Amino acid sequence: MVVEQRNNLPWVEKYRPATLNDLISHEEIIATINNFIKQDQLPHLLFYGPPGTGKTSTILACAKQLYKSSQLNSMVLELNASDDRGIGIVRGQILNFASTRTIFSGGFKLIILDEADAMTNDAQNALRRIIEKYTDNVRFCIICNYLSKIIPAVQSRCTRFRFAPLVEEQILPRLNHVIEEEKLTVTEDGKKALISLSGGDMRRVINVLQSTWMAFGNVTEENVYTCVGHPQKNDIQNIVGWLLGLESFQETFDKIQELKTNKGLALEDILREIHLFVMRIELPPTVMNTLIVKLADIEVRLAAGCLEKPQLAALIGGFQLARNMVTL
Repeated sequence: MVVEQRNNLPWVEKYRPATLNDLISHEEIIATINNFIKQDQLPHLLFYGPPGTGKTSTILACAKQLYKSSQLNSMVLELNASDDRGIGIVRGQILNFASTRTIFSGGFKLIILDEADAMTNDAQNALRRIIEKYTDNVRFCIICNYLSKIIPAVQSRCTRFRFAPLVEEQILPRLNHVIEEEKLTVTEDGKKALISLSGGDMRRVINVLQSTWMAFGNVTEENVYTCVGHPQKNDIQNIVGWLLGLESFQETFDKIQELKTNKGLALEDILREIHLFVMRIELPPTVMNTLIVKLADIEVRLAAGCLEKPQLAALIGGFQLARNMVTL
């Protein structure tokens, strides 16, 4: 029954590292935390960095190393963004857990506050007093994506570790491990597409791998891009060709709009790929500067929630302006 449940888990949970030795990256951070644990000198911890870089996996592996499985429920309190973590929770649940000692277990308890950048400033101010008052009984691990959203008073009470986005050399061994365990058919260009799309996020690599396998039965570059609705390389080449070509504004607009509709592409994804493509084209500095500024303005407006059609028109206009600058 346990094996069956394990097989039904999403791969991102099925292959989550269980121990510190299983973690694939940030060797310096893992070594430092291991030394803290061996010397029984674990400080309050603050993990920050982009999603999917191993922050939560690291502290859960630490908890399993610190406590027996029978102690985890009584010695570890984990609160996530799905929980209410206003000042009431800090003064109630967190304070009660931190202030009570366990009779039969020695050592300190562990409180994990995941996605703590969602906490209000009032809650963080209440938390800082609890951190210093109950240090002999409890250790805090605060996890966030944005360090700037954690108040300086809390930051100064913790040892900070930055989890950087994973590089290809760190992702590939774990990706190959999942492929071997699940007996998948994956091409080399499929692996490169997964790593390229992930942006250093291991969780996204495994999620897209599972989605592509379930949808197509084999993992190739084309299938990966199709699964996530990301523009393929030949699509971007066609779009840039139209933008730099001699067609009229209306013809270019209609062609790009038709491609977007047929393949379900988002203009934001197209814009990001166009930027990378344009950076490889040799253009005069003034033209390149004008084009990059136009692309940046369009990206800002898309991020603010503007409609795609006017921004597509602005994109075509920006390229026509650049084209006129080159011909003058």
